[in-house]
Amino acid sequence: MSNPFNPNIMHKIVTLLALCIALTFPAKATLYFPPTTGSVWDTTSLASLGWCQDKMDSLINYLGAHHTKAFILLKDGKIVTEHYFGTFTVDSAWQWNSAGKSLTGFLMGLAQEQGYLNIQDSLPKYLHHGFSLCSTAAEDSIRVWNQLTMTTGFDDNGANGTESHCTDDTCLICIAAPGTRWAYHNAPYTMLHWVLDSASGSNINTFTRKNLLNSCGITGLWVSNLPSNPYDEIYFSKARSMARFGLLVLAGGSWGATTIMHDTAYFRQMRNSSQTINPSYGYLWWLNGKSSFRLPSLQVNFNGPIVPHAPADMVAALGKNDQILNVVPSKGLVLVRMGDAFATSMEVSATVDDSIWMKLNEVFCNKLSVTAPQSEAVALNITPNPVNNVFALSCTGLKGMATLKIFRVDGRLVYSRSLNACNETLIDASGFMSGMYLIRVQNQQGIYHAKFTKL
Repeated sequence: MSNPFNPNIMHKIVTLLALCIALTFPAKATLYFPPTTGSVWDTTSLASLGWCQDKMDSLINYLGAHHTKAFILLKDGKIVTEHYFGTFTVDSAWQWNSAGKSLTGFLMGLAQEQGYLNIQDSLPKYLHHGFSLCSTAAEDSIRVWNQLTMTTGFDDNGANGTESHCTDDTCLICIAAPGTRWAYHNAPYTMLHWVLDSASGSNINTFTRKNLLNSCGITGLWVSNLPSNPYDEIYFSKARSMARFGLLVLAGGSWGATTIMHDTAYFRQMRNSSQTINPSYGYLWWLNGKSSFRLPSLQVNFNGPIVPHAPADMVAALGKNDQILNVVPSKGLVLVRMGDAFATSMEVSATVDDSIWMKLNEVFCNKLSVTAPQSEAVALNITPNPVNNVFALSCTGLKGMATLKIFRVDGRLVYSRSLNACNETLIDASGFMSGMYLIRVQNQQGIYHAKFTKL
């Protein structure tokens, strides 16, 4: 009986299938990794990428006009642009603020991989009982995983209703079962450093240097007991170290041929929705492209992605006063912004991040097909702030009709109206209770937020 399979025909079929797969799934560009020591870092030009120099100039001017100190953009690991403003230089250090949470998220994965801890462990294993005002049983029910996902169940307003950073036992009050309430709470995050210290038998600075300095050249220092903030431990580094961390995450936890994080399951979980209450949050990373998101101090979900003009697969480390690290695997991009607040200080700089992406999309000249370019960024300004009774809201760059909504800290909608351009709108807040409020303005350009305090 003759063989029904003709080797020549089969070879042609296999070749054709391989060609189809290659066309459908083009090979990713090879990532470049700078040496772990020294100042050498390869660059790539805008011209070689087909991007627009005049639009990049516009973006740099925009950043400079809004208190930026450092801006770096990497494409496939190489520097496309690196700009420092004023007296800030490549050797200047700056605080990451809450963007350091994402660095901690990565370090916790390394600690688990190295056998120091398990994120499913109960918190008292590392902190012992009595670290909060909760019962022993309640403390036992809180896992390290809850700290990573912001679902501890602690009251994020603390004992006095305003302090989310306080790690004293008198500030930690259980108001929900772990895993049932998402709240952006700095205190249990800071206590992750205590867990790491206890589990590893060293301290957060030693662990960071041991795992990241020699392997990928990330330098910096965790600093605590700052006069302005006695509770948090804040990471300080040069802008290039933040960019190196972004490149490490872009590469899936590897630095060139060296694998830093072998636990691919943890790495995947870190960059995906960690729970269903706020799908835009992983293990201390913000996630774009999800169906909804929550913001600090509010128990309400907003529909759509947290950074609408950025690619859907972007993950972000976001810190107070607009410290930004963006990683976009599909485009091979890493973006770093350090500096003072653009305008109104926000705990999470999603609105500022989106305004940068609106400008950045123009830089691409449609070569990356991220989103349609926008010509103007939007900034919300509240005067005065704090508010006694009436305040003025102005929306620089807002075009056309928009909706304005104001939410209380518990997520309750207290004010709603339509806006036309929002040149300057007077709002009577005399009937509002004292406390923190969030303003949300939405139109076809995007979604924009600002906070104010009612006295």
